[in-house]
Amino acid sequence: MSPKQHRGEVTADLLLDAALRLFAEQGEQGLTVSAVTKASGVSLGSLYHHFGSLDGLFDALAQRWLSRLLGELVTALQATRTARTGIRAIVRTHLAFVREHRDAALLLHSARTDQRNMTQARELRDSQEARLSVFALWIQSHVDSGELAPLPPALIESLVLGPLIGFIRRWLSQVDDTELDLDEAARILPERIWRSVAADPK
Repeated sequence: MSPKQHRGEVTADLLLDAALRLFAEQGEQGLTVSAVTKASGVSLGSLYHHFGSLDGLFDALAQRWLSRLLGELVTALQATRTARTGIRAIVRTHLAFVREHRDAALLLHSARTDQRNMTQARELRDSQEARLSVFALWIQSHVDSGELAPLPPALIESLVLGPLIGFIRRWLSQVDDTELDLDEAARILPERIWRSVAADPK
């Protein structure tokens, strides 16, 4: 990597890190061009050079953290041997990610990210195709083995991730940190979710 390329990466990282802090502290309304340039110490011209627009910056930030989350999930999944242990790994790894990276989780589960994902679904799947295909192949292999119910992979994915994401969003939005507990969810959710997708949920 040339010195110029390195400087470019450092500048982009400063902008992305500042944008995440602002989003976590002030929500979407705090994520403005002037706020990002001020918080990062990077010029307006550099922001447009690297990301094209504030939307481009937001998309890059969401993609960065989605890629990291999916990477951790794939790594955890590949270390398992059965469908049941795979479900457990998905749930617990996702909850651990949320605990460790709460600011990023707020971004990934925000209304703005949902909206961008709906309008850019094809681009999103294309950009994460390698990781998403691992999940699809894992699901299909365990359907074929008879461990998972003979349902379409997209439906199984929804049955696994739907309750998990619902809990995470509730946890992120709670005012009182004692209302919902991540450790308790990590104990309870894997088995409950497993029963919803298992071919023989005993």
